[in-house]
Amino acid sequence: MVDQLIGTLTTIYSYMIIIYVLMSWVPSVRESFVGEWLGKLVEPYLAPFRRFIPPIMGMIDISPIIALFALRLAAVGLSSILQRVL
Repeated sequence: MVDQLIGTLTTIYSYMIIIYVLMSWVPSVRESFVGEWLGKLVEPYLAPFRRFIPPIMGMIDISPIIALFALRLAAVGLSSILQRVL
């Protein structure tokens, strides 16, 4: 049950990150209510990755990809720990 909850929350947050990244292709969308809302939820998580991973050729930001891998890894680790405890 806890595994399903962690998996569902991780999937939802992953989709939020993907949508936020895709919204960067249309700048006016990020200025909408949904864009600002997603920015408030996703940007604090993405900021540390952006600080340490520079854009490739000054344009291509791969930090969200690394952030998604880290999120998935953390979810699997948390699920594993909780399975042993519970």
